Amino acid sequence: MHLLPHAPARLPYAASALSGYIIRRLWQSVLVLLAVSLLSFVLIFLSGDPVAALVPLNARPEDMDTVRRAYNLDQPIAVQYLLFLEQAAHGDLGDSFRYHAPALPLVLGRLPATVLLAVCSFVLTALVSIPIGVFAATHESGAVDAMTTTGSLLAISMPSFWLGVILILVFAGTLRVLPASGTGTWQHLILPTLTISAFAIGLLVRLVRRSVSETLRQPFVTTARGKGLAEPTIAWRHVLRNSAIPIVTVMGLQLGALVGGSVVVETVFAWPGVGWLMIQSIEARDLPVIRAAVLVLASFIVLINLAVDLTYTLLDPRIRFEGSR
Repeated sequence: MHLLPHAPARLPYAASALSGYIIRRLWQSVLVLLAVSLLSFVLIFLSGDPVAALVPLNARPEDMDTVRRAYNLDQPIAVQYLLFLEQAAHGDLGDSFRYHAPALPLVLGRLPATVLLAVCSFVLTALVSIPIGVFAATHESGAVDAMTTTGSLLAISMPSFWLGVILILVFAGTLRVLPASGTGTWQHLILPTLTISAFAIGLLVRLVRRSVSETLRQPFVTTARGKGLAEPTIAWRHVLRNSAIPIVTVMGLQLGALVGGSVVVETVFAWPGVGWLMIQSIEARDLPVIRAAVLVLASFIVLINLAVDLTYTLLDPRIRFEGSR
């Protein structure tokens, strides 16, 4: 997508341009998902023979050959991939080796838990990072700005699995005020949400601070001050909106990262989402479930990126999609 300023277009042209852009992006999304499926298909086999996880340790070679034929694992990888694409075109991503059930419904059944965690983390990230970033930018070079910069660097630097363990030790082990793992109540959401949000908060705080700080130097800010507008009004009503495009871009990417990056956090907190299911499936070499989980998460991230691109036109009416004529 190329962003170019232009004069306001007529509504029919704008609708045609938007529909053409969406169609092109959907085709691109199909190609991306094909590439993801191919990579996941090939890389899974590098982890070892999946049949070894399906048979007892003392299984005879002929028993292993029988299992390979039952799951079409005796075919070349290229043939297996073509068979997978043929089944996927009909909505069938295979049956789980471990659960003996269709893989796609298994993954979709865990998806709401992952989406809930990602949405709560996204909301927390927005509520914390935007006000702190704006406040730091309007108090640049002060003590608050220095504390904000240091805190954001710490948040970005901490590995999520390490932070999760520390939070469990403090709030579940020492203070005993929050559950350490599982799901069921809103208290179970607090620790995994804090863990998965830390990196995104640190990143967004720095981005909002830099973007707002640069916008504050624009001539229209001087004009607004000359008209007697209060600094909070200038910062929140005018400056933040003019700084919104890079912020929305990174926030959209971070929402996708929160969905895809929940694998480690869900494992630490035993959160019953797609990430935890994927880790269990990797340990059991449950190939159909791994492929289904990867494709579902990739589809989710692709849709988020499309929604972010479409949001640009709402933030700035001058933006159009080049090549949509």
